[in-house]
Amino acid sequence: MFFKNDDKAAAVVALPLLPLRDIIVFPHMISQLFVGRERSIAALEEAMGRDKEIFLAAQRHAKTNDPTAEDIFTVGTVGDIRQLLRLPDGTVKVLVEGKRRARILRYAEQTPCFMVEAEPILEPDARDVTSEALMRSVQATFETYVKLNKKVQPEVLMSVQAIDEPSRLADTIIAHLPTVKLADRQGLLEMADPRQRLERLMEIMQSEIEILQVEKKIRSRVKRQMERTQKEYYLNEQMQAIQKELGGGERDEFKNEIQELTEAVKRKRMSKEATEKIKKELKKLKMMHPTSAEATVVRNYIDWVLDLPWFEKSEERFDIEEAERILEEDHYGMKKIKERILEYLAVQALTKQLRGPVLCLVGPPGVGKTSLAKSIARATGRRFVRLSLGGVRDEAEIRGHRRTYIGALPGKIIQSLKKAGTNNPVFLLDEVDKMSSDFRGDPAAALLEVLDREQNNSFNDHYLDLDYDLSDVMFITTANTLGGIPIPLQDRLEILSLGGYTEFEKLNIAVKYLIPRQRKECGLEELKLSITETAVRTIIHHYTKESGVRSLERELASVCRKVARRVVAEGKDKPIEVNGKAIPKLLGVPKYQLGRKEAKDEIGLVKGLVYMSTGGDLLDTEASVVPGKGKLVITGLLKKGMEESGRAAVSYVRGRLERFGLPADLFDRIDIHVHFPDFVPKDGPSAGVTMVTAIASAVLKVPVKCDVAMTGEITLRGRVQPIGGLKEKLLAAHRAGIGTVVLPLDNRKDLRDIPRRVLRHLRLVLVDHVDEVLREALRLPDPEAMLGPPRTTIEFRDGELFVRQGAPNAGELPPKSPTSPEPAPALS
Repeated sequence: MFFKNDDKAAAVVALPLLPLRDIIVFPHMISQLFVGRERSIAALEEAMGRDKEIFLAAQRHAKTNDPTAEDIFTVGTVGDIRQLLRLPDGTVKVLVEGKRRARILRYAEQTPCFMVEAEPILEPDARDVTSEALMRSVQATFETYVKLNKKVQPEVLMSVQAIDEPSRLADTIIAHLPTVKLADRQGLLEMADPRQRLERLMEIMQSEIEILQVEKKIRSRVKRQMERTQKEYYLNEQMQAIQKELGGGERDEFKNEIQELTEAVKRKRMSKEATEKIKKELKKLKMMHPTSAEATVVRNYIDWVLDLPWFEKSEERFDIEEAERILEEDHYGMKKIKERILEYLAVQALTKQLRGPVLCLVGPPGVGKTSLAKSIARATGRRFVRLSLGGVRDEAEIRGHRRTYIGALPGKIIQSLKKAGTNNPVFLLDEVDKMSSDFRGDPAAALLEVLDREQNNSFNDHYLDLDYDLSDVMFITTANTLGGIPIPLQDRLEILSLGGYTEFEKLNIAVKYLIPRQRKECGLEELKLSITETAVRTIIHHYTKESGVRSLERELASVCRKVARRVVAEGKDKPIEVNGKAIPKLLGVPKYQLGRKEAKDEIGLVKGLVYMSTGGDLLDTEASVVPGKGKLVITGLLKKGMEESGRAAVSYVRGRLERFGLPADLFDRIDIHVHFPDFVPKDGPSAGVTMVTAIASAVLKVPVKCDVAMTGEITLRGRVQPIGGLKEKLLAAHRAGIGTVVLPLDNRKDLRDIPRRVLRHLRLVLVDHVDEVLREALRLPDPEAMLGPPRTTIEFRDGELFVRQGAPNAGELPPKSPTSPEPAPALS
């Protein structure tokens, strides 16, 4: 018989004792302990002060808080402290590893901790055939145990299979059997012979396996019982459903609903196609279960078709005088637009049906496009429906989704008609230029059928899959610009342009509409409040910069709110007048400054006229000549069109150098810089004459008249081309105090749109050639010597027309000087 650990047979050592509750640490086992008793903590500290060895023995009773020597088993394990950590609550977390079995010989002392003298328990060497057989049996049994007990990790089984020592195998397996009682564990610890330990471990595992098998049988039986119970519950529910089907209940409600739908189909006047389709859908619905998903889809489809206004119409009014009164009452100005709308309504009154293309109101924001459509609806007695198309990028928004999709609905056209309740409303398609397209389709293409009078009498929505007549709907579209509307769609529209309001129109709109509305909203109707014309003009000039009147209304609302606050503080008895001087006190520092004419004549500085979406304004144009190599620089946030106009202006001036009395190679020795100071994007064909005048003034060193403004585009031959926005430009010149405006002769036809009061205060010079522009704008000492005899021009002075006849050879080069050499004859 051989024994292990012979070198330590007589090694009796003194060690601190750590009593354990409900746990036994076996050799080769690493365990984590939480220690809180003072004596146990002292034992840990004592062990840490030595070689970290400590004696681990279990208490006989776990509930004993202050154990004595009789309360502790005599056989335990000598272990090493691997890690020790003090926790904030005073307890100590310690990691220990069991090394070898030992027996307590005696207790040396008990304060401050247990100190014991222990001797190791010698284990006989059990490496023989019997032990090998036991080990294999134990490993196989443990494998069976692991399969039954899911709490043991499969990795543990792999580590156990690799152990080839009987003693270590027994200690390792017992450490992973959590359900074994403390007494059985202590018995295994006290067994010195590994073979006896393996046999006892085998018995324990067999017992545990039997228990686990019984537990598994119990779980299986409970599961079967639950499945049987669920099955019975399911069958009972089926029986109840069958009884409900046979006996009525929900089925009766479904029958009643189908009966109601059948009666509604009989009463509803629809197209022949729609009636046949609904009857088929009703027949299909009768064969379905009430709670099926398909029944819900069919029921929703029938509801949509029945709710549509197939032949319901609102009574129309064809009183043109009443319509004109409503348009005048709702909107100020817009004479041409109102005349076109009245013509449109007059044709309908005669034909009793819609004729002609769809109206498209194009104009900047805030000029009244949407409210004009509402006025048309009020004038004709039709209902008004508005559909905003801004940001719409899906074709299904117009034509709907097919019923195969979950949650499918008709398009916005059909939905809006259902909301209106009639099939002849005024239908406003707002912001038609803001649509876009992507992989889901192009909504603008879907609108082609909707807005085409030849096709929309059979509009087919994807959801309805029926032809619906849209020919009685009065479609009106609005847009800010035509650039966002595709050409095929423009072809179906009649474009009516709404320009921005003039200063006089804004003033009248404010007095007649905006101020009374804001007085009512701010509770100032009964107050003696007067907002003078000067105050309104100050707001228009210095606090708004827009084509419409939305910002103007916001500023007037701000003034009324501040007046309301003053009234609450001081009372309603005193009359209040708001004049131009009071506006900065109420609204703060002015936001915008008007363009003004210069105080004196300047070289290279010309006042141009520009038309923007916010109205007309003056545009300063500066030209400077510096030594260089003929380079042209144009700055001022310009787009390509104005840059090309600048190059054309330079080419024209360069071609007239000899006539101006300047060297022909002058441009090879100078650089020209043309600058537009206002930092806003600029584009458009109307600044050509301005740049020619500025460059000519800079090159000739001749000042430009300070009270002259101009507009027009040029060609390389010096012709002055017509421009747009003349009305707004002349209003800006009048507002800035300009005396003379030079403009293209071809724009004479547009002067009838200019207010008389503006024409009376301006001198207009209509020209067809750049030379006449230079003759009018520059302070030339001898214009005829430089530009030749004057051409025929037209002037408007004091609101009257004057024609100034030019010389017969006007515009030709002056005769050559006698001293100039004759050209050499060509060789034949």
